[in-house]
Formats: sequence, C-alpha cells, structure tokens
Amino acid sequence: MSDLWRLSAAELAALIRSKQVSAKEAAMDALARLDAVNPKINAVIDFRAADVLEQAAAVDAAVARGEDVGPLAGVPITVKVNVDQEGFATTNGVTLQRDVIARSNSPVVDNLRQAGAVILGRTNCPAFSYRWFTASLIHGDTKNPRDPGLTPGGSSGGAGAAVAAGLGAIAHGTDIAGSIRYPAYACGVHGLRPTLGRVAGYNAALPDRPIGPQLCAVSGPLARTIGDLRLALAAMSGRDARDPWWVPAPLEGPPVPKRAALCVAPDGLETTPDVAAAVIDAGQRLERAGWTVEAIETGPPMREAAELNTKLWLGDGYEAQLAAAEREGDPGALACLRGIRSKVLPFEADTLSKALTRRATLTREWLAFFERYAVLLTPVSGELPFPDHLDRKDDACFARVWRAQLPQVAIPFMGLPALSVATGLVGRAPVGVQVVSGRFREDLCFAAGEAIEAGGTPPSPIDPVS
Repeated sequence: MSDLWRLSAAELAALIRSKQVSAKEAAMDALARLDAVNPKINAVIDFRAADVLEQAAAVDAAVARGEDVGPLAGVPITVKVNVDQEGFATTNGVTLQRDVIARSNSPVVDNLRQAGAVILGRTNCPAFSYRWFTASLIHGDTKNPRDPGLTPGGSSGGAGAAVAAGLGAIAHGTDIAGSIRYPAYACGVHGLRPTLGRVAGYNAALPDRPIGPQLCAVSGPLARTIGDLRLALAAMSGRDARDPWWVPAPLEGPPVPKRAALCVAPDGLETTPDVAAAVIDAGQRLERAGWTVEAIETGPPMREAAELNTKLWLGDGYEAQLAAAEREGDPGALACLRGIRSKVLPFEADTLSKALTRRATLTREWLAFFERYAVLLTPVSGELPFPDHLDRKDDACFARVWRAQLPQVAIPFMGLPALSVATGLVGRAPVGVQVVSGRFREDLCFAAGEAIEAGGTPPSPIDPVS
C-alpha cells in the first residue's frame, strides 16, 4: 500500500494492528516522503533511517506475538529538538548545545514510544525556542509548506511544517507562549497546549529551568485531525515520576452544558477582519452542532497575564540569557531579547513573589469564568500568519508581532489548556480559532474542536508550494 503518509494516525494504527499493513511498510513510506519533501522545507533536522526501521521492526514483532502494541501502533511521528531523545543532541536550536547528547529519553518521548509510535525524526526550532519564526544558525530556516513567504510559526515551526507536509501523522511540540498553537495556526493544522501537569516533562541532559518556565511550559501534540490529537494526548500523558508537576487527572471530565463564550477582541486585541470572520464562523459552526454561543466584549484578563508570563519567561535570568544569545550570535534570538527588554526589566527582588501572587488571583478569575462557560473562543493571533521573519524587520514590526500574539501569551500564565483549530484559508494563508477551557478539561476543547473541524479545514497533508 502506498501513500500511507496521507493517513491519519488512527487509520494507520488500525491497519497495522490488524496486520493489513506492517509498521515497516509505514516507516519506509514515511522515510520516502521525508526524502522527497523535507529538503524543500527543512522541518526535520535529524533522523536515522536505520533506527526508524528498527523501531518499526519491534512493533511488527509485537503484533506477530499478539501483544497490545498501543494506540499509536507503528505510527511515524516527530519530536522537537528541544527535548531529550536518547543518543541525539538536545540542541534547542543553538550551536552551544550541539554536543549535549541525551543519555535517556524525556518522559514524553518514553510515553510516545510505549504507545507504539515510531519516531521518524527531530524537528526544527529557533535558537533557544524564543520566536514565532523558525530559523537557527545550527539547523537553518524552516519553510511553511503552504507558502514559503509566511512563517511556519515558532517555536515548534518544524513540527507544524512536518505535520502539514505529511512528515509524520503527529508531531510533538512545546508551548510557553504559543509555540504549539501558533505553528499549528500558521501551517493550517491543529495543535493542543495541554494543562500544566498533564504531560510529564524533564530533560536530564540540561539543568532545571527557573520557576517561571516550569509553571508555563508544556509539551503537547500537533496533528491534522482532532481525533489524532486525542490519541496523542492520551499517549503523551502517562505517569512519570521525574516530573514533580505531573497530575494523574482523568482525560474525560464530568459533563457540562455545551455553552461557549466568543470574544473577537479579548482585552483590546487589534483583530483584523479576516481573523474576526474566522472566529465568528467557528462560533456559527458550534451553534449548528447544538452549542449555545454567547458573544462577549471581553473575557477574563489577558493583557496582564501576558505581561507577567513574558516577565517570568524572559525576565528571570535575563542577563544570562542575553549573554548566551550573544555567544550564540543568532540574530533572531538577539532581536527577541533586545526587543523585549523593556517588558521584562527591572526584575527586582520581589518581582517573582508579586507575579506568583497575581497568578493565583488571575487563575481564580479564569476558573470562575469556566464555571459558566465550557469553552472560550478567541483568535489565535490578531493577524493572519506573518510574513517570515517580520519580527526582525524593524522595531515597529517587532512590536506588531508581540501585540498580535496576546491570546497565545496570556493562557500559559494560568496553566490552562488551549487548542488551535485550523478552519480555512485566506488565499494561501491559514486561519483558525483558539479554544480555551478550564484546567484538565482538554476534553471540552476537543469536543468544541471537533464541532468546528466538521465545518471544514484546510486540506492536508499537502505538497510544499514554491
């Protein structure tokens, strides 16, 4: 069977479990697709064909023995280059870490392997995973397969481009300020930022991060269907004692009324007409699926949450981060840190305490909001996907990028789940909607996402356009 790379993870896993297709066949097909497409987009920056085939052979052997090979049986996936995969460099997009070779897998990689997935390769990210654009001195520039003039998103830009182009049915990404949701949006696929504590994370190859990133950064999946995101989250969220934040929360919560709030311009976001139309259309899709949708002027506070998230992410240890970026010499990383300086400094002795105190207050407001509504619909970004490297053009463009990303940057501060759902195209530019819910209610995000998805999504996987 050819063109296995076109199938969803659910479809392919079912074929492999039923022995209609072997994991080796799926792996060989995925490697052939990688050879044909990846040179055009540079989404996957490290892979070993022999290792991919060895993983597939192990799945086939387990199937032959009649063993349960897991929900992702033999499905080729990708993982981002900023998490540990045994034997590979955890570069996080920087030459300074090219020799940081992982001796063990991160929990998310172990969980994906235990679910039967075959890791096809490692995907690109910008230096230090700082930007909503994906380029680095060590791994080069990733192109958006839908339009090379548009950003593929960041920092999981390689993941978004890979899934859109059929390089694996599922991609692993990480998100501290939109790094899963924005690549999904920019590449016309779906992406889930899970609740803090849902997916265990740990990189033994690197020191632990400061408390801000620990509270805001998560791993999660990107995929072409909401159904595949469900499969991927179930696989990723297994217990791992190495992560003290991990929570054994059920994947399905109690039923609640199908009531959604819709906000086109949360907290004063400057939303362009095309983006506003996509959010309104998503709300209409929900209504046709039996949801009650209420348009609201503004929801719980986003702007303050975004400001505090940025400060905790980049302000704590700012000078050390800037020094590392200067040693690396990456222009994008330097533009990010220099451009954001006034937002994160001064970082004084009581800054952390005040931020964490406000985190409790703001989180309480958001959780109270979700006592009334199952989900909140907002733009993913105030604009359609940006021209590539817009943030490096000048100070005004840098500021424009950050203003537009408010809905992404705010949500991690409260540790909430958020789903980016692709809904259509404006010319060649993808557009979509963000679905937010209460803690550990990814199931509500998925329920709304499936209703929105049923109204139409950009075709995928696709061959890269020039």
